[in-house]
Amino acid sequence: MPAKGPLHDDQPRRSDVVELRVHGVSGADPTVILDRPQVRQVAGDDSGGFHRDARSDDTEPGGVTLEAYRWGDLPSGTVGRTLAMVFLLPFMLGNVAVWMRPTGRRRAAGVDVLCRLLALNLTVLYVVSVAGVALDLIAWRCLGAARCRPPFDTMAGLDGRHVGERLAVLALLPIAAVALLRLLGTRWSGPTDHPLWAMEPLVRRLRAIHVAAALTVLDLVLLTARRVGGATFGTTLLLALNAAVLLACVGLLVAPGVIDRPATMRTASWTARTAVGLCAATLVVVAADPRGWSPATGLPGYGGIAGAALLGQMALLVLLSGVVLGHHGRVGGRSALPGGLGAAVLATIAVGLAGGLSADLVYQSGELLGGYGGDGGPPLPYRWTLLAFFLHFVVAALLSAAMTVVSRRRRLRAAAAITARDFPDVAPEAVGRLRLTTKTVARARFTEWFGLLAVTYAALGVIGLTTTLVGGTGRDPEELARQFLGLPAGVIEMGLNGSSYLIAALAFTLLAGGVFAYRTNWFRRHVGILWDLGTFWPRAAHPFAPPSYADRAVPELADRISQLAERHVGVLLCGHSHGSALLALAVLRLPPQVGQRVALLTYGSPLDRLYARLFPAYFNEEMLREVGERVGWRWLNLWRDTDPVGGWVFAAHRPGDPPADPADPANHVDRRLRDPMDLLPAPGERSAPALRGHHPGEDDPDFRAAVNELIARLRAAG
Repeated sequence: MPAKGPLHDDQPRRSDVVELRVHGVSGADPTVILDRPQVRQVAGDDSGGFHRDARSDDTEPGGVTLEAYRWGDLPSGTVGRTLAMVFLLPFMLGNVAVWMRPTGRRRAAGVDVLCRLLALNLTVLYVVSVAGVALDLIAWRCLGAARCRPPFDTMAGLDGRHVGERLAVLALLPIAAVALLRLLGTRWSGPTDHPLWAMEPLVRRLRAIHVAAALTVLDLVLLTARRVGGATFGTTLLLALNAAVLLACVGLLVAPGVIDRPATMRTASWTARTAVGLCAATLVVVAADPRGWSPATGLPGYGGIAGAALLGQMALLVLLSGVVLGHHGRVGGRSALPGGLGAAVLATIAVGLAGGLSADLVYQSGELLGGYGGDGGPPLPYRWTLLAFFLHFVVAALLSAAMTVVSRRRRLRAAAAITARDFPDVAPEAVGRLRLTTKTVARARFTEWFGLLAVTYAALGVIGLTTTLVGGTGRDPEELARQFLGLPAGVIEMGLNGSSYLIAALAFTLLAGGVFAYRTNWFRRHVGILWDLGTFWPRAAHPFAPPSYADRAVPELADRISQLAERHVGVLLCGHSHGSALLALAVLRLPPQVGQRVALLTYGSPLDRLYARLFPAYFNEEMLREVGERVGWRWLNLWRDTDPVGGWVFAAHRPGDPPADPADPANHVDRRLRDPMDLLPAPGERSAPALRGHHPGEDDPDFRAAVNELIARLRAAG
């Protein structure tokens, strides 16, 4: 366990070099990063800190001081914060989508607008679903039209109250849900002056707009139900004012560049204050109106509002997919996913998850309370949403399986060519080991097929749009299945129930993962990766997404590197996996005089293989070359063919590849490592060298050779 030490360094020695190691996603203990039994913290805090060996005077043999930066607890760190991120998962995915914008200026602006409108729709759908439970199910059905099972039929003594009073009181539940979102969205994420990360002013403007939209939609639910029983001047005026506020919220997001202007904060704040005042007036009007209400089974007008929210969501999603699928881009001369396709894919996942969770919340709440009785179940739009989720899941699973099978032969062929060049002469006893290596390389190469899989997945948004449009006609899914497909009603009902249980199981898995992600190594490696990657990007689309830990980690790393460069002859930055991205951004923040005393070693790095393709507007060749220039091209990148995540940054340098231009310093960055080093045990060893894959491997001879080379370059420069 790390031992607490002073939060400052001992008297530094300017003749040594500091080797600063930064781990990747899923976290790592500093004792593991440094391969030392005990470490002490020399800077930072419990969430993110710098550590050194606790039982030495810091300097290793060769005049190298080992130091590790542990940032793994910054994305969450506690069970409560992790559970909050599970709750905010659709918002987080919708927020990351906007950072996957394409490189073209006009097309990127269009993607920005569509992603922000989708994010606003996610908030609206969240409020509409909570209102469905509080207003439609409890206030209207359970306490009025269709009695719920005890004790819900006399909830809080509201069963004898007037309908308007019940609705006004229970409208406090959606309001509380909005307040909870705002509370979670105002968590401090740290000041920074870097242009990429200085997003807090934008977050405040977006937060005001989302709160205003959420409250006005709640007002529209109440006022629409009231108008069905008879319109008055007051309800008509409130409806018009709330509609105007909602249109203003949309206009602030749609108008080019408006939301990015600091002066928009005043307009957004007044919009939110107006929405709060209109919400209070709506509650008073609804509660005080003594007239009778419509005798409808469900809350009048609620199904139409829910259907409109779902239809708008699907229309925006299909439009976004069309924008990015219609553009094929290249990133720095290398093929990328079709211009910002990642935005459509992640938005599809966010929309599907949000719609499924919203529909299942209403569906399962009705089953729990017994408030549906024989009136046909939840509102029709939610039945179609559950069916769409089920169809989407089944088709996506079949496509993934088909893609795996179809690509297998080509991946094995390419992997066999790689291993044949690496191990031309194979002893009979090593054939099994060679076969295992070939299969490992083939599995790692499936990453190259993600682009085609992403294209097909993004196109699946059409399923949701189709089912939503059909649901808008007022036709029941059982009726259409019986009329056009000849299916018995029980088949559709089984699909709806299956979808409901599938969503419930997914929600339970996410909650369990949130609890155990930072308590169990297995969960930390597999579930925690989602949080680490999702919370890396600042909030630029959804203000209620979890805050970015890079707001702190990147400036903190840059400041520490600057301090070390002043005290020591040089600093060698060693970043594994996602840690290489943190270091690359930190290098861009360094003053020129500090960059002259810095070298960079990346390994298992996804900078080009994943990030340049997923985030082409930010991690592109221009940015990567700037990183190399900042450190005087003292940069080596180690990669393996068995690694499914990391890869080369500029040139693969595989055996048989054409020679790269030696005059280009970028062509001297990448170094391919043969994995495994050999198929048979070395003399005196009992087992063959392990397959390393994405494993860091700081103790490998190739890693140490790269470290020694970069240290020598630093000493020569110093």
